[in-house]
Amino acid sequence: MDHDVVLLLIGGVAVFIGAVVQGGVGFGLGLVAAPLITLLDPSVMPGAVQVVNLTMPLFTLAREWRRAEWRGAGWALLGRLPGSAIGALVVVYVSTTTLGVLVGVMVLVAVVLTARAVSVPRNGATLTAAGFLSGITGTATGIGGPPIALVYQSARGPQIRATLALFFCVSAAQSLVILALLGRLPGRALAGGAALVPFVLLGFAASGPLRRYLDGGRVRTAVLAVAAVSACALLGQSLAH
Repeated sequence: MDHDVVLLLIGGVAVFIGAVVQGGVGFGLGLVAAPLITLLDPSVMPGAVQVVNLTMPLFTLAREWRRAEWRGAGWALLGRLPGSAIGALVVVYVSTTTLGVLVGVMVLVAVVLTARAVSVPRNGATLTAAGFLSGITGTATGIGGPPIALVYQSARGPQIRATLALFFCVSAAQSLVILALLGRLPGRALAGGAALVPFVLLGFAASGPLRRYLDGGRVRTAVLAVAAVSACALLGQSLAH
C-alpha cells in the first residue's frame, strides 16, 4: 500500500480519536496524533499536526466561544510567543529528545502534585509561564496542551474547552508561521495536515456524548488523566527518536 495512503488512514484514525478527546476535555489532539504521525513519517512533523491543531479549535469556538476567558488566554499567548521562538530553535539546532523527556517528566510531576490537592493558582504569572512552556513543546513536538490545561483544571468544562480553543487556534497559527520562516514547513507537511482535517471534523462531531458526560463534574479528573497520558506520549515520542 502507498505510504501516503497508510499515513492518511492510520494518522486519520489517530486524529479522529484525538479530536474526540479534545472535543470533550479541551485538549488531547496533539498527544494522540503527534507520536503516531512522527513514527509514520517524521518529515511532516511538526507541521502536519499544527495544521490539525489550528483546525480543531475553530469547531469548538463555533459552539462555545461565549465561555472563553479572553483575559486568561491573552496572558497565556503573551508567554507563548517567546516560547514558540525557542521551540523553533530546538527544531533547527537541538535534538528534541532531551526536551521531550524533560517536559514529559515535568508534566507528570505536576499531575501528581495537583492530584494530591496542591492548588495551581490561575493568574497572569502562572498563565504566562504555562504559555511559555506550551510554546516550546507545541512548536517543537506538536504537543502543547498540558501546561495550560493544568492551570485551568478547576474551571468548568465549557470554559476550559473555549479558552483552550482560543489559545490553541492562535498558537498553532503562530507556530506554523515561525516554522515557515525557518524553512521547516515543507509543502508535504501542509498537504498531509490538510488531508487529515476531515478526521478532525468527524471526531468533533462524535465528541458530544463525552462532552456531556464530563460536564457532569468529571472534567478535572479527565484533565489530569489526559495530561498524564500526554506526558507519557511525549516521553515515548522523544525516546523513539
